[in-house]
Parts: sequence; C-alpha cells; structure tokens
Amino acid sequence: MSKFTLVHEINCDADTFWKVFLDQEYNKKLYLEGLGFSGYDILEQHETDTAVTRKVKGTPKMNLPGPIAKLVGPNFSYVEDGKLDRATKIWTWKVTPSALADKVRNEGTLRLEPIGDNKVRRIADLVIEAKVFAVGGLIESTLEKQLREGWEASVPFMHKWLATHGNS
Repeated sequence: MSKFTLVHEINCDADTFWKVFLDQEYNKKLYLEGLGFSGYDILEQHETDTAVTRKVKGTPKMNLPGPIAKLVGPNFSYVEDGKLDRATKIWTWKVTPSALADKVRNEGTLRLEPIGDNKVRRIADLVIEAKVFAVGGLIESTLEKQLREGWEASVPFMHKWLATHGNS
C-alpha cells in the first residue's frame, strides 16, 4: 500500500478555491485540456446545505508499463465519487477503476490551510493499494507517479484560470 501527501500553494482564498474546484466548466477544461484526458464527464453533482457531492467519469491518457497495460486494457476509465463536507471543508473521494475494481483502491482527502490574505496550501492525502499478484507494487508506483504529475500540473492550470476568470 502507498500512502502519500501532496502539498501545493494556490493563489486564492479558501472560498474561491472551493468555488473553482467545484465549477463544472473548470473541471472539464482541467481534465480535457490541462491534463490531456480523452474523456471527462460529470455524471452527477448535487449541493445541499451540508455537502456537495460529485460523481465523474474520467478517461486518462495512459502511459503504463506493458504488464499493467495488458491487465487494464485499451479502454481504461474510472469513476470518482467525491464529497465536500461544508462544515469541515474537507473533500473526500474514492476512485473505482474500470478494470481490477475489486483489487485496486484509490481514495483520499483534500483540505486547505490559509497561508496569507490570498493564498492557501492545498493538502491532499492519498492512498493507493493494489492487491494484484506479482504486479501490485508496480501498479501502486505507476499510479502514484501519474497522480503526482496530475496534481502538480493542476496548479499552473488553476492559477491561469483564476487570472482569466477572476479571483473572487
């Protein structure tokens, strides 16, 4: 099992961050243009006084070692179920892959820490577990590498979005 934390500074306040993070247009552009996904669909998004829930289907670009590519097949996608608890301001998510769903776990939490008038520290705690004989460790390390790259790439994309769409 792989557990790791990703920390990034984002140039906006917490309310603005969550507004952008939950914006459907922003997410479609982030995944399709910023991260190069071949497909990204928001299947459901609901808001209540206590929570925001979102279910998305993503088809990421794949750069996988041969053994993993063979296991997941050419049409790999995933469904992510996420929830923002409005009281704690913590986003939790669980990813269900289209292949090996009973053997691979990918989930986590996202929270913010204010670090100035117009800046937050985005802290994501992720868990990856692959119970696949002989290649579980390879799946975990490959997925961790791709997640690190994606989260890193999302920072300049969000900063550009904030600059062109307003920072409030």
